[in-house]
Amino acid sequence: MRVIAGAAKGHNLQTIEGLATRPTTDRIKETLFNIIAFDLPACSFLDLFSGSGAIGIEALSRGAAEAVFVEDAAECQKVITANLQHTKLQDRARLMKTDVFSALEKLAAEGKTFDIIFMDPPYESGLYEPVLGKILEKGLLKKEGYLIAERSAQIPLTPPAGMTVLREKVYKTTILTFLCQEEEVV
Repeated sequence: MRVIAGAAKGHNLQTIEGLATRPTTDRIKETLFNIIAFDLPACSFLDLFSGSGAIGIEALSRGAAEAVFVEDAAECQKVITANLQHTKLQDRARLMKTDVFSALEKLAAEGKTFDIIFMDPPYESGLYEPVLGKILEKGLLKKEGYLIAERSAQIPLTPPAGMTVLREKVYKTTILTFLCQEEEVV
């Protein structure tokens, strides 16, 4: 796995051995970042269930002002730290070593909001809707921002009330779902 473009282009990234994580393939990552490329410069990026940190690191490499990584697995935390140091992007990164719900509570208490939120929970975890609901409840997504959920094509995703699907990019076994907040009707 490597950084595809930007300041850290070509840097190889460490990954986690075994089946505990499922890294986003380079092909899907490249397509994702081609879609969001114009929104990255100076954006605030939140990478939930970070794994190796590859998605957030790619965002930083391509000009995001900051990226917050949320990961509760100790082995993944070490890999994220090593990858940030290797790419020299740690000065614009924050690693939250906790579960996603605790991190969302803490970020909300700090008044943080994000332009782009990426989430890739374990496919069979049942966490998609609860995490989307918490993000909406805590107001962590900027009004003009959007969220990207990577999921298995076998797992349906029902956006919570207040969120709507902008678009979906379908691969053989993976779907990237782009969501935004619904505009309030006055």
